[in-house]
Amino acid sequence: PWKHGSRGLWGGSGRFFHYLTVDECHYLNGTERVRYLYRDIYNQQQNAHFDSNVGHFVADMELGKPIADDWNNQPKIMEDMRARVDTFCRYNYFMASFTVDRRVEPKVRVSPMQSSSLPQTDRLACYVTGFYPAEIQVKWFKNGQEETKHVVSTDVIQNGDWTYQVLVMLESTPQHGDPYECHVQPWPMPPEGPEPPA
Repeated sequence: PWKHGSRGLWGGSGRFFHYLTVDECHYLNGTERVRYLYRDIYNQQQNAHFDSNVGHFVADMELGKPIADDWNNQPKIMEDMRARVDTFCRYNYFMASFTVDRRVEPKVRVSPMQSSSLPQTDRLACYVTGFYPAEIQVKWFKNGQEETKHVVSTDVIQNGDWTYQVLVMLESTPQHGDPYECHVQPWPMPPEGPEPPA
């Protein structure tokens, strides 16, 4: 399922209350059958929910009964909730190809640079640019062995065009004939696809 939630935390006199709403979309055979669920949760207890298969709010506990009754008697709210199968779920299903499922291969460039802190060493800079999503793993290898000491990395930086960049440097004292490799492993494997409705 595709889930979206919003939370609130407020309180006074040393007491805090937790309020959470969750929107869920369950897909069967693409968008042929779509089920929308809205959950209203207060202090980790679900008070009420809306299920598009039922078509109205249902109280899950005594505290949720006045909430469900109030929302069920507001035509504008009911119209909005019934439309969310299309306006929220189907819309986000098709947007997923640009956001959730989008993959852009990184460009990798390696170049040497003189180390200012240790004059007898060199830095190798691995520039990894233009990738999406932001999850990426960059490792340095020398003679086939991973180098973990003297590796410095910037944070992953947004480019402003839905892509990212990172710089990973290795400080080393190179010996003649030592092969170096900057190994880049982008994003984890994509999910298998939407789960069927519960």
